Amino acid sequence: MSRLEIRASASLASIFALRMLGMFLILPVFAVHARSLPGGDSATMVGLAMGIYGLTQSFGQIPFGVASDKYGRKRVIIIGLVLFAIGSFIAAAASNLTWVIVGRAIQGAGAISAAVTAFIADSTRDEHRTKAMAMVGGSIGLTFAISLVAAPAMYKLIGMEGLFALTGILSSLAILVVLYVVPPAPPKPPVKNVPFSEVLVNRELMRLNFGVFALHVTQMAMFVIVPSALVQYAGMPLATHWKVYLPVVLISFAFMMPPLLAGEKRGLMKQVFLAAIVLMAIVQAGFWMFMSNPTMPSAVLIVLLLLFFISFNILEACQPSLVSRLAPAAAKGTALGIYNTLQALGLFCGGALGGWLQQHFGAPSVFILATVLTVVWIIIAATMKNVPRRGAVAGA
Repeated sequence: MSRLEIRASASLASIFALRMLGMFLILPVFAVHARSLPGGDSATMVGLAMGIYGLTQSFGQIPFGVASDKYGRKRVIIIGLVLFAIGSFIAAAASNLTWVIVGRAIQGAGAISAAVTAFIADSTRDEHRTKAMAMVGGSIGLTFAISLVAAPAMYKLIGMEGLFALTGILSSLAILVVLYVVPPAPPKPPVKNVPFSEVLVNRELMRLNFGVFALHVTQMAMFVIVPSALVQYAGMPLATHWKVYLPVVLISFAFMMPPLLAGEKRGLMKQVFLAAIVLMAIVQAGFWMFMSNPTMPSAVLIVLLLLFFISFNILEACQPSLVSRLAPAAAKGTALGIYNTLQALGLFCGGALGGWLQQHFGAPSVFILATVLTVVWIIIAATMKNVPRRGAVAGA
């Protein structure tokens, strides 16, 4: 990659990671913290507070993606970051769960994912696109890891209000990164316009769109349960959860890279992709068994978390790259808008359904949902086309 490509990819990936930080940072602590807020005695409301961010994201991704194709990537990204900051400060000042939900909704309205990933696609050559998009996927995994490790300690130090205020401040600083660090977008070559309907019904993109929905339903629903499970079954206070998350996340990064590199080098990305989904299904079935029989050793929880992070990091690293390679050249912002809409809907549905299922049917039902959804994903992805290595002829 050229120096300009690295600069564009790294700076834009950092902005993408910041947007995800606003969601991930509350995952390890919010389900426990919410009990201290008025309205926090309802698991359904807690799940809504966690997932509403994804719902408003889903409304904004396609309009923001299309607008970035028409009016320019930087302008749209800055508008999204302003909305994100406003929502963060509202959530920081909230005195009850209802106002937290309002703030989270405004945070999510800053739907910049499609514009950022399309900007990266604009700024990189085809032969380096996968590397650049993998930086985005890696930034998501790294942000998730940092959040899980840092959130309990930061929550103890500055409280939930401080966590929300911090994300607002960082979002404001990110605007300066967009203005002064991200290089200008290269001029677009003339290309034939692609109808929205053609992008929407593209079969290979539809597989990936369902996949990102299933992945984020699973992730959000799972973390409605996991923090409380570590407290209840492993006897770990919230402030000590980093002792589990830190080693688990670091080990998972070591395990995720070899299959990704081998898959790209040998043209085996389909096999790597499917293996990661199968691993995710096994993990969710394992959580289901544990929650149905919580007398099992607490070490089982830690092993399952490790396997989850290995699968999650692989899937988050390769899916945006696959979308960027399969999307029509004239409609990358639109295609990524649809993709990120399904991601955001997954976040909302995972939080809302996770809280509702826990309240009405108990914790095992959350993992039954995740297991079934992931098995359906395996069936849908099994017939996808293989993505060949660079320079190879595409094969089925």
